[in-house]
Amino acid sequence: MAKIRLAIPNKGRIAEPINDLMDKAGIHINMTGSRQLIAKTIDPEIEVLFVRPIDIPEYVAKGVADLGITGLDMVAERRADVARLLDLKFGSAKLVIAVPQESPITSVETMNGCRIATEFPSICKDFFAERSVEVNIIEVSGACEAAPHLGIADGIADLTSSGTTLEVNKLRIVEEILASTTNVIANKTSLVEKHEKIEEILLAFESVIAAKGQCYLMLNVKREKLEEIKALIPGLGGPTIMDIAGSGSVALHAVVSTNKVYQLINQLKRAGARDILVLDIMRMVR
Repeated sequence: MAKIRLAIPNKGRIAEPINDLMDKAGIHINMTGSRQLIAKTIDPEIEVLFVRPIDIPEYVAKGVADLGITGLDMVAERRADVARLLDLKFGSAKLVIAVPQESPITSVETMNGCRIATEFPSICKDFFAERSVEVNIIEVSGACEAAPHLGIADGIADLTSSGTTLEVNKLRIVEEILASTTNVIANKTSLVEKHEKIEEILLAFESVIAAKGQCYLMLNVKREKLEEIKALIPGLGGPTIMDIAGSGSVALHAVVSTNKVYQLINQLKRAGARDILVLDIMRMVR
């Protein structure tokens, strides 16, 4: 089976969630030092390459890595010719145009001649060109929200998740350019030549995503109370019911949303359930 090189961020806001995903998927990284560039995993056919998030799309596009995990904003900024395989449902952010609260700018169309500070010059050039608006793009590295207050820009194009940083810096959003989440991307040649191994890795990641927000509920109940208990449980596809040998009781197992467990436990107890267990689910294959 083909060997896979997977590029992941060496730092940044999505690095920790990606490492957590890898662990839960069973692809444990064997680290021997804090400054490793390449590391082996528990699977001898998968190795990990640690690089800057912005470089991952290019590494994947050029075949340096077969797979990569990074934000769609990075893919767009690098204009990378890669295949998007899986949205991992975390690292959500929006790339927005923002200006000082007191600015007279009300729309993108009123920004002709403005200076825009950003870490995403390629995306910005494409965006303003499509709107036929001429601006001066000023490329900065980090903390571009300070640029308007320092007098070096009239506005910024920056990522925001909650909007708090913009509010703190007295900036308001003029328009959203794009929405970004963390995705698995692939080299198009690798996707053909190494499809079996790539599908195996995707299944592992998908099973972790499917398990998120779910827990495994187990309980015992007298048979005469079974229908009442079943009516309370919003399980995936209905609960599994098993006879308990030598008793008039049954064991009931179900997958339920973690958001519903708090109230559900009290309802089940009052309805006659006993020996109730709630367990975390690490992976779930549907």
